[in-house]
Amino acid sequence: MKKYLIALGLSAAFSGFASAETYNLEPTHSYVEFHYNHQGFSNPSGKWMATGTINFESKDITKSSANITITVGDIVTGVPKLDEHLKSGMFFDVKKYPIATFVSSKVSNVQGKQFDLTGQLTVHGVTKPITLHVIQNKLAPNLNDTQTAGFSATASLKRSDFGISSYVPAVSDEINLNIEIEAQPAATK
Repeated sequence: MKKYLIALGLSAAFSGFASAETYNLEPTHSYVEFHYNHQGFSNPSGKWMATGTINFESKDITKSSANITITVGDIVTGVPKLDEHLKSGMFFDVKKYPIATFVSSKVSNVQGKQFDLTGQLTVHGVTKPITLHVIQNKLAPNLNDTQTAGFSATASLKRSDFGISSYVPAVSDEINLNIEIEAQPAATK
């Protein structure tokens, strides 16, 4: 009887995780795009493709989580000389800090398919909390009949908080992020 009660207790403890599914980011459709102001004249952008996993619980989004990685040296602005400049020690210093990560810790403010995803962002060797404002776009099979979860997110940060302060304030300290994610069940990879 005691073994039965222990098994029943363990089953109940883990039942909340039964319907959560691990998704891998689909790397050709998952990216982090950044925007900044350049001396008041324009608002250029750049992007990195993203990899990682999402543990998605569609019935209770608050149980979901994400672990995202970007290779900082893969930055693309459309201007090769600017890419090299941003990779240098004046900005991202990709030789010393090649990887940036986001690891979520909490989902909150759920309103239908919109929610906040809070976690720790590590860039340039500095880790700070950040909150992403997320919209779940779609959860359905794609054109190849592969189950796909799609999300869009926004956030803003001060680059000086991460030790990247060259040319502030002429080149804005505030950076706006747009994030697009398509992810597919890990079991299908």
